[in-house]
Formats: sequence, C-alpha cells, structure tokens
Amino acid sequence: MLPRLIQGGMGVGVSSWTLAREVASHGQLGVVSGTALDTILIRRLSLGDPGGHIRRALAAFPLPTIASTILERYFKPRAHASEAPPDHNADASLEGQRFPLSPLPCVTLSADQEWLLIVANFVEVYLARNGNTSAGGAVGINYLHKIQFPTLPSLYGAMLAGVDVVIMGAGIPGDIPGALDLLCNHQKACITIDVQDAGDAKFESTFNPAARWSEVSESVLPTLHRPKFLAVVSSVVLAKALLKKVPGGIDGFVVEAPTAGGHNAPPRGTLQLSVRGEPIYGPRDNVDLAQMRDLGVPFWLAGGYATRERFREALAAGAHGVQIGTAFAFCEESGLDPALRQRFLDSLLAGEASIFTDPSASPTNYPFKVAALSGTLSDAETYANRPRLCDLGYLRQAFKKADGSLGYRCPGEPIKDFLRKGGTAEETAGRKCLCNSLLANVGLGQRRKQGSKDEQGYTEPALLTAGDDLACIAPFVSHQRPTYHARDVIETLLSAN
Repeated sequence: MLPRLIQGGMGVGVSSWTLAREVASHGQLGVVSGTALDTILIRRLSLGDPGGHIRRALAAFPLPTIASTILERYFKPRAHASEAPPDHNADASLEGQRFPLSPLPCVTLSADQEWLLIVANFVEVYLARNGNTSAGGAVGINYLHKIQFPTLPSLYGAMLAGVDVVIMGAGIPGDIPGALDLLCNHQKACITIDVQDAGDAKFESTFNPAARWSEVSESVLPTLHRPKFLAVVSSVVLAKALLKKVPGGIDGFVVEAPTAGGHNAPPRGTLQLSVRGEPIYGPRDNVDLAQMRDLGVPFWLAGGYATRERFREALAAGAHGVQIGTAFAFCEESGLDPALRQRFLDSLLAGEASIFTDPSASPTNYPFKVAALSGTLSDAETYANRPRLCDLGYLRQAFKKADGSLGYRCPGEPIKDFLRKGGTAEETAGRKCLCNSLLANVGLGQRRKQGSKDEQGYTEPALLTAGDDLACIAPFVSHQRPTYHARDVIETLLSAN
C-alpha cells in the first residue's frame, strides 16, 4: 500500500527532484512534475549544470551514446565548477543569455524529440529516487492529460528510472493504464489524441520503444516494472467510468476539490461567475466520499487538507490519505526561485497574499488559480506589456484542417496567428502563457532581445499558483523564521496519527 501522504506534482519544476527526494526520504510519496522536463533539462545544462546533478544522472542512463549526444548538444561548462550561473532574472546584458529551444511538440515526434523526453524524465526520476527511499517512501511522477504529445516517451523515460507511481489529471486518462502495461514490456503503445474539428476522424500518438532502442543499440532491453497508476478526479461519476473502462488498471484516485492549486475542473452545469469574476462551485461539485469508499480502491483527498485536523477528517471519511500541494510548494526544497518564493511568503506575513481562481488564464479552458504578486502576470500592467508569443507549445491544441491534416494553435499565441488558424477572438481574451511563465517560476525564464516596449529586452515574467488555503502555510513561517522545510510539513501532519 502506498503512503498516507502524497506530495503534489506541482507546476513546471516546482515539484522538483529535490523536493520529491526529501519527501520520499521521510517515508511518504514524493512526486516530481513531468511537465516540460525536456525544456528544464536543456536549460539546466545550458546554465552549466550547477552541482553536476544532471551529469550524474546521465551517467546512469542505460544508453550512453544517447546521453552523450544530449550532453554535447546542450551542456555549456562554466569556467570554474563553483562559478554561479548567469542570473536570468537580472537586468544584465542579454548577450549570450537566451536559452536554446527544442522543436515544438506535436502528434508525430522526431527521434531526437523522443529521446530528449525519455532522458529528461529519466533524469528527474533517477535523481529523486537515488538512495532516498530506504524509509519506505516512494517516488511518483505527475502528468497532465491535456498535454498529450509528449506523454508516451515521457512515461517510458520515467519507467526506465524505476518510477513507483504515475499520477495524471486534467482530463480523462483512461488510455494510460493500458499504455503502462505495454511500455513496461517495451511494446508499442498508442493513445488517442484530442483533436478539435475532427468529426469522426481518429488521431493517435504512437511510440515504439523497442524499435527506437534497436536503432541505436544492440544491448539487451532492461527489465522494467509497471508503476501504480493514480487518476486525479473531481467526481464519483468519472471515477466509476475509469474503473469500468480499465478494470484492474486503476490503483487509486486523488480526489481533488476546487480549492486545490493549479488547474481546477470546471464547475458542473452552466458556468456562473462571482462578483470577483471567479467560477462558482456548488453542491453538484462536492464529491460523495461514502460513494468513493464503496468503489473499493484507495483514494487520497486533495485541496485544503494540510492540517492535522483535516488529515484526520480525511482518514475518518475513508480516505487512505491526503495529497498536499501548497504547503510543499513554498518550502525550501521546492523548485521555486528562492527570491520569488520569499517575496510571496513576505506578502503572506504582511497579510497581503491572495488567490484568484481565473476562468480565462489557462489556454486549456480549465480554471487556474493565480497568486497575486507584483511583477508577475497576475499584475495587469505586467500582463499588458508582455508581447504574445508561443515558442514552447506544450498547451497547443491540435485541430483538423480542411485538407485533413493537423494544425496546432494556442489561444495564448499572437491573436492574428490564432485567428488565421480558425480560432476566435473570444477564445484569446485574458489568456496567459503558462508555458513560459511557469518556467520563470523556477528561475528558468527565457530572456527576450526583441518584441518588448523596452529596448533592452525583457525576461519572461512568472505566474505563481497556490491553493485557496494559504492559512496552511502560516504555522511554518514568521518574521523571525521566514522559511521552512518539507519535513516540517510532514511532521506536523503525521504527528499523533
């Protein structure tokens, strides 16, 4: 049975290997975020791989030729091992500061794209697992079903590193358990791709690990184990549907309330907004925990359970445990940029922190919780000054063109481009570039030389997210003690239980 406490798979790089490893070392389920790991790998290497952690993981990758190719392509050594990498959030010269890019993800990936995804997911899981699960903890990886193009090679890379659990939300992940069954035997796997305007046409993403492996090596394929699979749901109806579709393939559920940070499931029924402009959730959005218990599979509750009292309530209601996000997101071991994290904690101590459930911010059409903080995309002026662009493309949506081929568009891209591809102006209103801003959250924001009103260019602004329950952080910080650690959260929740 998995641990009682799951550390949420937050954002892009916030649930980093350092955080997951720390949580697992305390006997719980540490989770790395699987979103944009290929870009994170590239950017860490281009900064000189401070600490040498990526190179250590690459040395353990089972295909040295692939690891060497990626290292040669992206690693930029510093003059001295102790030399600090350039500060991409400073107002310094832009010369030499721009991060390299990989091709935008699409339904059909090139061999290079697949290998980069495989290696990046391997690296993150390997570093999280390396020597730190002796206390009975485990390491998982979290993916968004909305981000489908990288899914299969990403899963395979995580499995090569021995990931214990795969967690997936933001959609209906009924095709993932079957893919895990095939990939753990190095067999070809397929998932159906959501395509707008597809009609009766069906589009699939396919990945054949054995074939890809044989192209570069004659070595024996390693033995893999099939990780457990937890689906993130917000209703009993979806949980029942998944159990019916993939009997035996679902090992548990994370039941997420709309108070949880990041993406939220939309309210059921017609969308209504509060006076503040937030989606209104009602009784239909409450999950019947007695019915969840009757399904006969373990479940964990998420969204507002980061106190000892709420943890006990969850257990009393039949949950196996809880998933905690916000309290871990702002601890020392998380991947958040330290300066950004401290600014938010300072605003919390000053009584100025607030969360807004934005129905428009995310290109996915899912509500997205935004933390108010000056200088980030939550600030109207900062948002207005950032030119629209889409050069990462994780949240692009595939659509069927008139000739039957696939195109790709994102409501966060330049409006003229989105309209040219068949989108509407209404779809672009208030959209924010989550891909670039979430990377900025972890100190990996791209530097731009052109396109800004400022002739000196600009650095991509951040956009913080957190759950509604900011009070859960209060016990861990004060003016005398402005930071805290993951172990503080774990010990507080699990003491006297």
